[in-house]
Amino acid sequence: MFICFCFQERVWNVAWSPCGKVLASCSGDKTVRIWQQSGVPGNWACSAVLEDVHQRTVRSCAWSRSGSLLAVASFDGTTSVWLREAEEWEMVSTLEGHENEVKCVAWCPESDLLATCGRDKAVWIWEMGANYDFECVSVKTAHTQDVKAVAWHPSGELLVSASYDNSIKLWVEDPDEDDWACAKTLSGEGQGHTATVWGVSVHPSGNRMVSCSDDASIIVWERGGESNAVSEGWTQLCSVSGYHTRSIYSVQFSPDGNLIASASGDDSIRVFEEDPRESMSVDGEMGASASFSQVASVERAHSADVNCIVWCPVKEDNSYLLATASDDG
Repeated sequence: MFICFCFQERVWNVAWSPCGKVLASCSGDKTVRIWQQSGVPGNWACSAVLEDVHQRTVRSCAWSRSGSLLAVASFDGTTSVWLREAEEWEMVSTLEGHENEVKCVAWCPESDLLATCGRDKAVWIWEMGANYDFECVSVKTAHTQDVKAVAWHPSGELLVSASYDNSIKLWVEDPDEDDWACAKTLSGEGQGHTATVWGVSVHPSGNRMVSCSDDASIIVWERGGESNAVSEGWTQLCSVSGYHTRSIYSVQFSPDGNLIASASGDDSIRVFEEDPRESMSVDGEMGASASFSQVASVERAHSADVNCIVWCPVKEDNSYLLATASDDG
């Protein structure tokens, strides 16, 4: 099923609500548009436009776990938080602190924490209190270049950041210091990407991650070892390359964890599935290696760079929808 929404400027990001019935999109036109099915399957209509708040491009948007709040990150250096009540939208908070462009925003799945990252090389962690009052609880500056994306582990105990410095960093809360600390950095030859890391997604089980990069590769990471700490034991499981011909800007595990979707500057979208035969050792037990094969693709999904790809969190007609965003508007 292909559904097209048209904009005047490039669309950077799309995000499904937790119920899968509402889709938010954000654009270079400084707005966020809210889309809902209009009663006919496959027929989506714009039900609201969130505007007149940000002064520059809106780069990222993310729903809270309840689906009642939408966080919106902008190149104007701020993040706005919107409340949805009875189909009406109200901006209830503005988060200020980044020195310049905010590139990504992500809600913690298990608490009222919110993470943002930006061109200032920083990751900010915010906590929401009463009356939608947000307090910054940590600012991390370990990356040496722009931070392109942040994503939470399903447990809420681990925050992952991806950067222009070619690295992925894993952040955990240190109760002794009452702060968040970098527990591990995934980078280097044979252990990471060789160019900008644009996106990262954590597997629903919490035991794998997938990342994508300017090097046109996808890397699947796996947590092993005997430690119960979510930040320990992460190593590169395999690399998937040779499919996209330009930078890969977005990657995400499907809600059931069985598939990986990717979006690229080559205008295509692709879906990969793990080959179980490659994951078996000689004695029939699951081994430490893995291989992923392409099972679907749309070569000209858009007429320009595809910036984002996201799976709908719930099935419709026994399958998952995919939403994409592109420079083609």
